[in-house]
Amino acid sequence: MKMQIINNPEREKWPVLLSRPVFEAQTLQNSVRGILNKVRAEGDKALLDFNLQFDKADTSRLDVTREEIERAVAQVEDPLKDAIKTAFDNILKFHKAQHRETLTVETTPGVTCWRRSVPIQKVGIYIPGGTAPLFSTVLMLGVPASIAGCEEIVLCTPPGPDGSVNPVILFTADLMGITKIYKTGGAQAIGAMAYGTETVPNVYKIFGPGNQYVTEAKQQVSLEGVAIDMPAGPSEVAVIADASSDASFVASDLLSQAEHGADSQVILICTDENKVNGVATEIKRQLAELPRKELAGKSLDNSKAFIVPDTTTAVELSNAYAPEHLIICTQDADDLAEKIINAGSVFIGSYTPESAGDYASGTNHTLPTNGAARAYSGVSLDSFMKQITYQKIDPAGLRNLGPAIEKMAAAELLEAHKRAVSIRLEKQGR
Repeated sequence: MKMQIINNPEREKWPVLLSRPVFEAQTLQNSVRGILNKVRAEGDKALLDFNLQFDKADTSRLDVTREEIERAVAQVEDPLKDAIKTAFDNILKFHKAQHRETLTVETTPGVTCWRRSVPIQKVGIYIPGGTAPLFSTVLMLGVPASIAGCEEIVLCTPPGPDGSVNPVILFTADLMGITKIYKTGGAQAIGAMAYGTETVPNVYKIFGPGNQYVTEAKQQVSLEGVAIDMPAGPSEVAVIADASSDASFVASDLLSQAEHGADSQVILICTDENKVNGVATEIKRQLAELPRKELAGKSLDNSKAFIVPDTTTAVELSNAYAPEHLIICTQDADDLAEKIINAGSVFIGSYTPESAGDYASGTNHTLPTNGAARAYSGVSLDSFMKQITYQKIDPAGLRNLGPAIEKMAAAELLEAHKRAVSIRLEKQGR
């Protein structure tokens, strides 16, 4: 249960050294396909069967009742309610500020084009609940969905062995007015939201992190016409450190991601060998005190510490890895942050723990993993909206632009396209 330390690796070896832990792909795909097919064919019955099989929960119904929500709200202690409300306020502020005004441009005299943001009508949010019930993810997905104005928000989360949903998840959902909450988790929950069942409505886009089964299920249903937020699998973090870094801070940040699960990965990139050794000592000390030390320890088996000659190399290595979370706690952290091009979310300075973004600073914690940060952004207000373009052309505008359209259509041998313009121009007396 310790990180592998790699000193100044050759660049051609970076891709192999930076690889993520994975399941055997074909086995995973086949297993998930079987679950999805059963949900599509059997609906609610399949979900109830899977609750018993995977979550050891003997549930008689899938929907969470109003009475269950009210009982859950009463169970949550006031200090935690206040903390969640603080996070809610910050997440609301940051995501509200992302609202875009309608962009209107006259591209040619008489030709006006604009783009309008429209909410996705029906969205599904998946909330992991297994070893760690992530009520914070309810905030991260529910807040922008509500701001966007999505008409229907469907929430799926696995039940506990007693058939109940974690009360803090229900309190947080209730805080945002989410009422369509269903007791189903894993790949089967993704299938329920994609296909719909007798109880669970189908949606147009599915959001939320999860294990490799959830990620695989999202990818499979995305091939069948259901949109997904991004590839979001097991959590990961990279930390760039130097001789000035506090070893206890770095160790705590690495462990904060390692405790997510055995398939999580943490990476340390450091310019100082003594600091790496100090971090390793701190990890051992802090790990022993963690309630989830077994899971964190297994994650550390997949994790690595790289010793590099300078911060320039550290940034290049980080950009090659494209981490979900990147923490920069070096002397020149602000300068290095400007050079980051591949990361889901960046945390700058020794007093910016990744936990802040996970919970309450205001940014979203649903982020691309497994290198997807090379091409994907994290969840934002835009994720819950679609952009529709419009154009309006008056008679003078068509006279100005029409000849160019006619020439281009003719060159592509699309005569009907050309005539759609020509007939209108001839009506004007060309």
